[in-house]
Amino acid sequence: MAVAAMLCVQLGLAASVGLFDRIGPEGAAWLRLAWAGVLLLVLVRPRPSAFTRSSLLACVALGVVTAGLTMFFMAAVARLPLGTASALEFLGPLGVAVARGRRHTLIWPVLAAVGVVLLTEPWHGTADPVGIVFALSAGACWAAYILLTQRVGDDVAGIKGLAVSMPVAGIVATLVAGPSIFGQLTWELLVIGLGLAVLLPVIPFSLELLALRRLTTAAFGTLMCLEPAIALVIGLIVLHQVPGPLPVLGIVFVVVAGVGAERAGRRTATDLPVSSSPAQ
Repeated sequence: MAVAAMLCVQLGLAASVGLFDRIGPEGAAWLRLAWAGVLLLVLVRPRPSAFTRSSLLACVALGVVTAGLTMFFMAAVARLPLGTASALEFLGPLGVAVARGRRHTLIWPVLAAVGVVLLTEPWHGTADPVGIVFALSAGACWAAYILLTQRVGDDVAGIKGLAVSMPVAGIVATLVAGPSIFGQLTWELLVIGLGLAVLLPVIPFSLELLALRRLTTAAFGTLMCLEPAIALVIGLIVLHQVPGPLPVLGIVFVVVAGVGAERAGRRTATDLPVSSSPAQ
């Protein structure tokens, strides 16, 4: 589920790049988030009885973090190659893996970190510094997203939590970017935005929520190291961004780390929540 989610994310990001010239990265992020919020709210129709006060607050916080993650990363992709932006963003999940991992599993985050360095090649110094800041900001949001998604997934049955968090994300994105985009919208853009919203974030975020019910946050954070590698491949095929030999070697490191994390990181009975919400 996590790997399928990552594939959808990178395909959705690559497809969104085509909108940059028309509505900018912020507009592309807003269009996806707004449609995703509408879709999940209409399809799932969450009821107040499905939430406790704490779980509802967690859903709202997840929505704010999701908006930050999406908008920061779209701004980074507008300035950096897709693989580089994804590798820098991965430092957020890597931090979660290191902080939450057991000592004998820390080899996987370390191996993943080596892969990230090879993917980004920081010694060349050619990356856009503003793009780097945006990518790192997205990484911080991603770390919070992982923790909050597992909390929401544990407290709220099904994907009802997403049916609250995504509308919140859409509202936040509308407040930030919507007013400058409204006048540029056409029916064609609205239809494209609807399709992109299904590809990213509706499908992958739903899959990630379900995956985090089965994996620890440490294992999930390390497993996300596959995303820079997937981004590199998608960038090559879709955007014709050709990687050098070291980034290719970095792919090998992160793939090995991802496989190791998945094998070592299934949640045990002691990792699962002991209390249940009204939805459960």
